Amino acid sequence: MGKIAFVFAGQGAQYAGMGKELYEASPAARAAFDRAESLRPGTLEMCFSGPAEALSVTANTQPCLFAMDYACAAAAREAGVSPDCAAGFSLGEVAAMAFAGVMDFDEAFRFVVKRAEEMQSCAEKHPGAMGAVLRLTPAQVEDICRAFPDKAFPVNYNCPGQTVVACAVEVYDELAAKVTEARGRMLRLNVSGAFHTPWMGDAAEALKAYLANKPTRVPELPLYANATAQPYGDDAAQLLSTQVCHPVRWQESVERMAEAGVDTFIEVGAGKTLSGLIRKTIPGAAIFNVEKPEDLQKLSEVRA
Repeated sequence: MGKIAFVFAGQGAQYAGMGKELYEASPAARAAFDRAESLRPGTLEMCFSGPAEALSVTANTQPCLFAMDYACAAAAREAGVSPDCAAGFSLGEVAAMAFAGVMDFDEAFRFVVKRAEEMQSCAEKHPGAMGAVLRLTPAQVEDICRAFPDKAFPVNYNCPGQTVVACAVEVYDELAAKVTEARGRMLRLNVSGAFHTPWMGDAAEALKAYLANKPTRVPELPLYANATAQPYGDDAAQLLSTQVCHPVRWQESVERMAEAGVDTFIEVGAGKTLSGLIRKTIPGAAIFNVEKPEDLQKLSEVRA
């Protein structure tokens, strides 16, 4: 058997009710959620009850998803499965770096609250939208975005045949029409801003200043960065601050993990979005997700 990677879910995967069953079944998950609640009262109620509209606001989404991601990873470890490496998609990278020991839980949670506030502020200053472009190559998507200078950007290189773009709200429909003309398809994402674009530059600067005096450590296991698709070194503060205004190189990160010997990917957090992307990138990989108590039982196949 090869190596195991934990991959941490990102923004857009949230839903009202996430984590409730796991909270009731796993002491490790409960401890993570309770710690998040102590740092930000109301987090549990928002995760478990919603409403969905409030949960979709970035300032709420990110702390809630951080708690969900970390709790799911803690439950998987409690069930006897530990990763050889890790990566997280956008917001998920923050939970991954906490799990990998770059920051302790409290510091990482405070950072994610700050991250959410700054990104929400940028999103309000620069109203934007995001859409997943299917059936086109990254080069085709990049060409289409060039037709909208400073208005549209490729931001997530997800898997073969899927690249996410972020754009100004007013050009979304025109951009989608261009995608259709190129024989692609564009699906709007459930997010509240144009993330990983230059419009998040103010957030990056604020996060850089915030992290300047915060202690960070070299990860305890290889942790692949969104911005570089390479493992972290001692550059955590730089990677975490600039990540918000740089594209997510997810496909390349998954390929690098596979090249390093990973053949089992365990998605921790809400939904199965990353599982689908990995399946298209590394056909034949063993893929699991941990989100509910019954998912923990399936991990016996990993331990076998």
